[in-house]
Amino acid sequence: MEILLVVIFVLGYLGIAMEHSLKIDKLIPALAMMAILWALIGVNHLDVFEIIPGIGKESHHVEGVLLHHLGKTAEILFFLMGAMTIVEIIDYFDGFSTIKSFIRTKSKVRLLWLFSTLAFVLSAIIDNLTATIVLITILQKIVSDKETRLWFAGLIVIAANAGGAWSPIGDVTTTMLWIANKVSANQLIIHVLLPSIVCYALPTLIASRLSIFKGNIEEIIVEDNVNTNSALMFYLGLGGILFVPLFKTLTHLPPYVGMMLSLAVVAAVAEFLSNRRFKVGKAMGDHDGSHHSPLHKSLSKIEMPSLLFFLGILMAVAALESLGMLYDFAGSLEANIPYLGTEHASTKISDLVVLLLGAGSAIIDNVPLVAASIGMFQIGMDEPAWHFIAYAAGTGGSILIIGSAAGVVAMGMEKIDFFWYLKKIGGLALIGFLAGSAVFVVLRDFLLNSH
Repeated sequence: MEILLVVIFVLGYLGIAMEHSLKIDKLIPALAMMAILWALIGVNHLDVFEIIPGIGKESHHVEGVLLHHLGKTAEILFFLMGAMTIVEIIDYFDGFSTIKSFIRTKSKVRLLWLFSTLAFVLSAIIDNLTATIVLITILQKIVSDKETRLWFAGLIVIAANAGGAWSPIGDVTTTMLWIANKVSANQLIIHVLLPSIVCYALPTLIASRLSIFKGNIEEIIVEDNVNTNSALMFYLGLGGILFVPLFKTLTHLPPYVGMMLSLAVVAAVAEFLSNRRFKVGKAMGDHDGSHHSPLHKSLSKIEMPSLLFFLGILMAVAALESLGMLYDFAGSLEANIPYLGTEHASTKISDLVVLLLGAGSAIIDNVPLVAASIGMFQIGMDEPAWHFIAYAAGTGGSILIIGSAAGVVAMGMEKIDFFWYLKKIGGLALIGFLAGSAVFVVLRDFLLNSH
């Protein structure tokens, strides 16, 4: 029976990895795989376990284990739902147009550094996917040459993925590790920020020496903000998202609770501003849009396919975890692959395993890879391996255009060819990934030896 379950998981995984070839949204194989796996477990009355750190496998009833994993998955989904809604409220007020005020130079090199740095910083707050969409939208308005814009977009993808790796709210995988209490916000930043900076800065530095970034672009037209509340909602929304780690630190409650509080505050201000604008418009005889609520409008635009995909893949991985299969697989990895780090490290997960996981995330979605890692490795909170996994899974996807959500959306917005990206940008991404990995290992060993 275990062989059948593994075959179903592999087939579902292939369906996810080949969604572009099959032209089937990846949420479909993810949901089908999840439902079939748990159905087979239930029908065949298979023994399910909960992995207790330091103890091992402890048998439980299937319904209890299913409810346990659903609760953990729901924490991630509601957190993401709140963050997505805040971002959509910002966009409702055209808040991201505020970023245009930072763009005053015509130099291609300065613009490259500006866009890369903005991608790195924004992705740490509003996630790498949204940051990529926002910046490429702005890029399309100020850079007219197609080839130049493709290079800009490729470097934005690298920087956005690097920026998401060091922040607990910057990437789905780091959020998963944070919510699962595998990493804390401050230790994640201490261990991963510097490698992430190297990961984005080195490719940007190399690219800035290329001929494509010599000279200036045409005259920049900076549009005035149409919505007078755009800057207010931009900073309020970002502040609300940044408040969540602080809320978790102060209350020790799950992050989704803080995100719901931030959403309530941002939505309340949005409704107030919208109602006030409607009253002014009504006094002037304008009755259009009286039934439009910023909150309702934003909720209707959040990425439900992504949320359903996360539900499917996380619960599918949970099925294998509950059978003890991931736990046993991790044991074989630790026994057969040597650890390459410092002798004083308490974590016995090979650096090679983590690097392969990062490279694999360029081919296979990093969400199931990290979900499987959480189920496999029973090591303590803030062990260096978790920080390395956060870095590798977050940045390794930049090597291929289809290896990350940021890359896929850039591919769609700019019609980037797979092989063009592989030839022009993939090498730069690989250099950044490996350089950042080397910095991580050196920094990790230094911090471990200094204690």
